[in-house]
Amino acid sequence: MDTLNRFLFDNHPIRGEITRLEQTYEAILDNHSYPIAVQKLLGELLVVTSLLTATLKFEGDIAVQLQGDGALSLAVVNGNDQQQLRGVARVNGEIADNATLKDMVGNGYVVITITPKHGERYQGIVGLEKDTLIGCIENYFMQSEQLPTRLFVKTGVYNNKPMAAGILLQVLPAHENPYESFEHLSALTETMTSDELFQLPTDEILYRLYNQEDVRLFETQDIIFKCGCSRQRCENSLMTLPNNEVDEILAEQGGKIDIHCDYCGKHYLFDSIDIAEMRSKHNFSYH
Repeated sequence: MDTLNRFLFDNHPIRGEITRLEQTYEAILDNHSYPIAVQKLLGELLVVTSLLTATLKFEGDIAVQLQGDGALSLAVVNGNDQQQLRGVARVNGEIADNATLKDMVGNGYVVITITPKHGERYQGIVGLEKDTLIGCIENYFMQSEQLPTRLFVKTGVYNNKPMAAGILLQVLPAHENPYESFEHLSALTETMTSDELFQLPTDEILYRLYNQEDVRLFETQDIIFKCGCSRQRCENSLMTLPNNEVDEILAEQGGKIDIHCDYCGKHYLFDSIDIAEMRSKHNFSYH
């Protein structure tokens, strides 16, 4: 089971989150043949989105998106306050296994879009001024939240399955910068290995890292892959197109419109009878 846990230090004004993702990461990579470097980047993006969602006290959605003019034109992970995540990438060229963020994305930026159920939509844009996605996201926290934040993210393979995990440390709001405490705890967290983060129970990880500190571990929140696509959504999209355009697509595709979901790989097929029924239902709803 994929999980997220919040923790607090009783003797330091620092909070933390720890997330481990196996099934969700695997679901995002399924049905795609992404280059190795893109797989790793999607794992990092998945961890970052989970941790970001945990730090934002709201009900609603979040999207963390990389855009650029390189071979990787888009990589995005969508999440919400229920820790339901999905993600996809678009690759338009060759990407080496050891490609850096800049190699893949080229000239680009990170877009973080927060859409609360109540309140206004917020969008933050961060340039790729650092060599890694993690560095760029830490920059985002300093620019938008003015809160010193460190992210420690690992991706790899565990039990022959892809695994992504990470820890976030952040200074609590309304505290003067506790520089020494933050640097001390960050240095301890740097010692964590991929094997420890992938294999050990959360309480054991925290004990190994911070056994000289008083740490409170909060209740586990489950993380799941959830796409959100449906046949009804596809129908709604088709009905927004002019009838002649739908008929042209139907003719071009041999009498069946195949709508493919990039996120989960599902196919939704519509033939001429389906289209006629949809139009009849659609017209009826307007009378």
